[in-house]
Amino acid sequence: MQILRLTAVAAVSVLAVACGRQEPPAPPKAEPKAEAKAEATKKAEPLKVGFVYVSPIGDAGWTTQHNRGREQMQAALGDKVTTTFVEKVPEGADAERVIRDLASQGHRLIFTTSFGFMNPTLKVAEEFPDVKFEHATGYKRAANVGTYNVRFYEGRYAAGLLAGKMTKTDTLGYVGAFPIPEVLQGINAFTLGARSVNPKVQVRVIWVNSWYDPGKERDAANALIGQGADIVTHHTDSSAVVAAAEEKGKMAIAYHSDMARFGPKSQLAAVTHHWGEYYTRTAQSVLDGSWKPGNLWGGMKDGMIKVEAFNESVPKDVVELVNAKAAAIRAGEFHPFTGPIATNDGRQVAAKDVALTDEQLGQMDFYVQGVVGKVPAAGK
Repeated sequence: MQILRLTAVAAVSVLAVACGRQEPPAPPKAEPKAEAKAEATKKAEPLKVGFVYVSPIGDAGWTTQHNRGREQMQAALGDKVTTTFVEKVPEGADAERVIRDLASQGHRLIFTTSFGFMNPTLKVAEEFPDVKFEHATGYKRAANVGTYNVRFYEGRYAAGLLAGKMTKTDTLGYVGAFPIPEVLQGINAFTLGARSVNPKVQVRVIWVNSWYDPGKERDAANALIGQGADIVTHHTDSSAVVAAAEEKGKMAIAYHSDMARFGPKSQLAAVTHHWGEYYTRTAQSVLDGSWKPGNLWGGMKDGMIKVEAFNESVPKDVVELVNAKAAAIRAGEFHPFTGPIATNDGRQVAAKDVALTDEQLGQMDFYVQGVVGKVPAAGK
């Protein structure tokens, strides 16, 4: 009985303690700081990516290819990104305004796709240090500005082989935008390729001082045809040169895009640009926090430039020749600017079996032997 009484007393004591000394409820969890909330929301939102285009998107040309790259990136990354583009943006003050607007609207990655957007891009980048900028074809970088370009001259050399084999007048025409190193590399590589299979070839150049002016491009092509060119090509954005060749019954090599729809008989082939994989890779690097301001100079080995869309009129052995040279370039077995190379006024710039360096290519300001005339001063 004594044991039962003690047990009962103990039970009552425990009950009393339990009822009289309840544990206080756990404090509510602290709300996350506003900054943390904002960061979490930002991470959950898709990456806003902006593109600035110098010419209309159109059906073919420089901007068409960049826009196709944007679409490829959008398809590859799905709802992780949203994209915006502004087309027909003049180089200069208008470009600065457009780039600033995109940054102000929350775009965290902005691609500016023309050489003349370089300084506007850098200026806006200073104002928006948290935004990542990528400038096409430029050479100035910053902590939040990277550059990217393609070795267009690789495709130009291979296309020159084609032109050298197909010309009947030994005169080729070239419509150029501005006399900057990138364009001069293309003219010179095209000439070197043509003369490697046809030493009699001469290349005539007309400058239009515009990236996109179909009227001027067409007039320049017609003038070159009038000077005896039976094959014309261009470093401008529209399809006007190919269309002019079609109208005149001449041949053309398209640039940027396959332009056969504008010259089904005239287009012998096209030197095409491919940006989608680079855009996808760059956007993904921003998403995962690994982006750094780089300086890409891609080429055939990266799949960024190709010679394709051969006309059925091109003999099979010529197609094979061009494809074999392209394969050698991709494999690193051949450099288009391998000496001996001399300017058209007789100055040697590369000795036999010596290739021009990237630094030399980036400062190119001359015509090689086979190009007629003198390089004008920029803007002339």
